[in-house]
Amino acid sequence: MKKKFFKNMEWGILICSVLLLAIGMVALFSATQNSNYDEFTKQGIWALVSIPAVILFMLVDYEFLAKISPFFYGIFIILLIAVLFTSPINGASSWFVLGPVSFQPAELAKVFVIMFVSYIISLLCKKGRVEINKIWKLGLVLISAAVPILLIAKQPDYGTAMVFLVALCFMLFASGLKAKFIIAAVLIVVILAPVVYLFVLPDHAKTRIEVFLNPEQDPRGAGYNIIQSKLAIGAGELLGMGIFKGNQTQLGFLYPKSTDFIFAVIGEEFGFVASSIIIVLYVILITKAIYVAKTAKDDLGSLIAMGIAGMFFFHMTENIGMTIGLLPITGIPLPFVSYGGSSLLTNFIAIAILLNISGRRQKAIFVE
Repeated sequence: MKKKFFKNMEWGILICSVLLLAIGMVALFSATQNSNYDEFTKQGIWALVSIPAVILFMLVDYEFLAKISPFFYGIFIILLIAVLFTSPINGASSWFVLGPVSFQPAELAKVFVIMFVSYIISLLCKKGRVEINKIWKLGLVLISAAVPILLIAKQPDYGTAMVFLVALCFMLFASGLKAKFIIAAVLIVVILAPVVYLFVLPDHAKTRIEVFLNPEQDPRGAGYNIIQSKLAIGAGELLGMGIFKGNQTQLGFLYPKSTDFIFAVIGEEFGFVASSIIIVLYVILITKAIYVAKTAKDDLGSLIAMGIAGMFFFHMTENIGMTIGLLPITGIPLPFVSYGGSSLLTNFIAIAILLNISGRRQKAIFVE
């Protein structure tokens, strides 16, 4: 059993994540030289902490993990409520600070919410995938996902809330949701978008959208970060300016260069080639995650894998998109590359679960 389990694993997923981490560590080493490599050191420690977590979540059957996911879902709902009463950091009540350790419950909640929602869908659709199209069942799924999404939006952390929403969309697509619901959802979004923009979004969120459309309207204020990011990436050209030699990176024009704009650091100091390698690695990782979903032994495994694929897809698209000016800035980190302990741990747990699902598959394509 163990031999078959390890043989079935999509090892390419782990290889891609480790390569991305290696690239991120080199970029962090350069980006943090003026701060005594503090974040670089902490990221290395979190990488080591992630190893036992990967082993645990890889070997414990994902069906058991899904069965206990309601417990963790409840814990994270409590944490997401509690974090609203903490002191804001950078304008958002998203962090618990416990001495030298700080973490975002929203980051750690991602995988467990994906597993919980997948578990709910699999229970509601035991008689067949068509069951998800019953209004009351679809409503239960949407409510279970809406609770953490709304709590995270309340912090406010709209970027992370969008991660949950995109992951949910991937799972609903894999669950067999009919096209009429998808079309209706798109129409609702189109109709409500201007209403939300005018009457719901706070001023700072509106400013981000306006700056995305025209960064030059406030080059020394709200548009500063994106302008500096595009200058950094453009200056890197094909092979980059070299480690420790990026002007925007080393002179402090990029902020925050170790998290949100780490891709701009890589673009400036290592160039188009290194940036392209990162994108290729993400495409391989996401493609393999979707393949794991197609070949999972059951609907539960397929739904979890699709949710994780959606999570990685949005993080990659949004982070890279915002650094090159194609998407609004939301503060979304680049998985495995950006600095962030809770983010790195969450991403490696997600990788471990994908390995878990792929190891237990029977190479049968996911069908109705």
